[in-house]
Amino acid sequence: MPGTHDMPSTIERSPKHAQQIWVTAHDSALKEYGHGRRAQQTAYAALKREYEKVDDHWEEKGRRGPSDAGAAHRGRPTAGGVDANASKTHLMDVAKRLDVHGRSSMTKGELVTAIQKANAKATRAARK
Repeated sequence: MPGTHDMPSTIERSPKHAQQIWVTAHDSALKEYGHGRRAQQTAYAALKREYEKVDDHWEEKGRRGPSDAGAAHRGRPTAGGVDANASKTHLMDVAKRLDVHGRSSMTKGELVTAIQKANAKATRAARK
């Protein structure tokens, strides 16, 4: 299966179910669109319906569905795996796990951005 070889490291560090979703969607998209960015985007879109990026891996969300406005509408920017549609309480919990400083005074949008930055930093560190 091509998706197994093309799987990003953040998904390799994630639960088997997340890996399965990604590979299935990726391989299906390869048949439809061919190799390239669109196959990757399709696989991530499928993954984001059930998982959110936390730290350097993906974790199951409390509910299924789009993670942000970009995921709900094709062509719009997304929150990079952060479940921006989650409650502020949930985002605060994720920010606390990631040791985001100043989280108690952040708005929901600021929390999403801070979690994105913390996730990217953790992913860079895990790839070294």
